[in-house]
Amino acid sequence: MYTKMVTNQEELQQAFMLRTEVFVQEQHVPVELELDEFDKKAIHVLIVNNNQAIGCGRILLEGDTAWIGRVAVRKPYRNQGIGKQLMREMMKIAKENGATVISLHAQIQVEPFYRKLGFIPYGEAFMDAGIEHIEMNLRITHDSFKLL
Repeated sequence: MYTKMVTNQEELQQAFMLRTEVFVQEQHVPVELELDEFDKKAIHVLIVNNNQAIGCGRILLEGDTAWIGRVAVRKPYRNQGIGKQLMREMMKIAKENGATVISLHAQIQVEPFYRKLGFIPYGEAFMDAGIEHIEMNLRITHDSFKLL
């Protein structure tokens, strides 16, 4: 099993297929909301096991802020540390690209997962694609990357 940045169209399609499986099929997010115009400018990351994408996510860089989103892990691989491995890699990439803050919109049910990685909730919960979310932020410091 390994983590990699997407470098070609085939890998990008693997990420899209995984996101469609998790968000569209499992969570009933409309496909037109899931696959959007931000995919063209995002850095996409995959976790691959036996030539199959089992985890994915994307990073959008806006000045000194990196927005992490579309984090998905294939159902049979959940609760095995895959999400943590994926997030650590994306956090590292964000830092390497000059981010001083990492932000994300977490589904409420996975807020504890992001808290364990050092993210802090910000503001009020809101609905996105029919699912309750909360913004969470992590200021990048030397200490915040002891996890990595």
